[in-house]
Amino acid sequence: MFPMNPLTPVSWLARGAVICGWAMAVGVAHAALPIQHWTQPSGARVFLVESHAIPMVDLQIDLDAGGRRDPADKAGLASVMAGQISSGMRAHPNGKGPFSQAMDENQIGEAWADLGASFSASAGADRLSFSLRSLSYADLLDKAIDLAARQMAHPAFPEAMWLRDRERLNASIRESLTQPATLAQHRFASAVYGEHPYGFRSTPETLARIGVADLHAKHAQALQACRASVSVVGALTRAQTDALVTRLLAQWPSRAACPALPPVAEVAALGEAKNLNVPFNSAQAHVLIGQPGYKRNDPDFFALLVGNHILGGGGFVSRLTEQVREKRGLSYSVYSYFSPGLHAGAFTVGLQTRPDQAAQAVTVAKEVVQEFVRNGPTAAELQAAKSNLMGGFALRIDSNRKLLDNVANMAWNRLPLQYLETWTQQVDRVSQDDVRRAMARVLQPERMVTVVVGGQP
Repeated sequence: MFPMNPLTPVSWLARGAVICGWAMAVGVAHAALPIQHWTQPSGARVFLVESHAIPMVDLQIDLDAGGRRDPADKAGLASVMAGQISSGMRAHPNGKGPFSQAMDENQIGEAWADLGASFSASAGADRLSFSLRSLSYADLLDKAIDLAARQMAHPAFPEAMWLRDRERLNASIRESLTQPATLAQHRFASAVYGEHPYGFRSTPETLARIGVADLHAKHAQALQACRASVSVVGALTRAQTDALVTRLLAQWPSRAACPALPPVAEVAALGEAKNLNVPFNSAQAHVLIGQPGYKRNDPDFFALLVGNHILGGGGFVSRLTEQVREKRGLSYSVYSYFSPGLHAGAFTVGLQTRPDQAAQAVTVAKEVVQEFVRNGPTAAELQAAKSNLMGGFALRIDSNRKLLDNVANMAWNRLPLQYLETWTQQVDRVSQDDVRRAMARVLQPERMVTVVVGGQP
């Protein structure tokens, strides 16, 4: 081994890797979670949890520019735009400051590797997100801020890169549709959401309609500081965080006003049950049962959380597992979950079984759901679920990354600043009547979608 110059890029990468590994292994214990919140002059809302145990900063910027705002004929536009952020960067208009030159995707990747930091962009159904992780040492963090600010504000969207990646996406989509699980998910989403954007799926046809001009237009529409929700966890003070966020957003387009975005319709309730049986030559039948659920700001969130834990979210101790797996041996795994968002995300029951047992498995699963909605949990089930959820809460925030996910969720959904501190108390307050009432209000077992993919016609 030869001695390494402490100023070489390799040493920065090693230094970052060591600290990142330490952070993942050790985690961070938070006895209290004081969340600081303020709004910048630009309108950006900032949420900070100071965590000085390790010299790390994790940051996430969320914007109302996710898939729900994609045109129906260009489904996947938000996700594509986010993915192309790293494909190239235009030269800085003023030609000043670090990283002011144009950079291709390889140069961008090398720059982040040299800093021992990471930056990414992604888009879900509701939001477009930018994520930054860096050591908090000033010499490294300053450069990471400069590079992230440039990458967000001045992507190049080179056409050659998009055409290359579009072919990869098309191949991936075609391959995924040869899998029964993917086919079941697509049919289920289409039946549950109908014409709502939550049901949109990228196809080779929708991707073919997306051009570089669409990427630039989507990017320009998304980058509005007045709509940004910025969550930060790490070894920074409030003053340092405010300065950091100001620098990150400084190159975004300046706007005199922040006009309201057009409304997105709510998910329509199902008028009747739908049963879709899709023949597929597979060893296992893939079964999905469900309906539109609830929005994340539903006042019964905790009652529904506890209720679903008992019904099918609690693993091997759930009602569905007991009836479908343990008593009848119809499936190795059966589960249920809610997917709340800005609109009513789906309630889903899922399982796999032999094709010749699919009808029986569907009948049993539906009966379990119906009985639970009608009568609710037993006292013993309720206590066990609450103890499990409350006992596992610490694992939800035992690292900076997990804590950031929770803070970003709280900020995005405009939950109270004390949300994380009172989480276990909220769970503990849930009663049998709360669960029974909430589940009966949200779920209509007689009007659910049932998709079975597998078996012969």
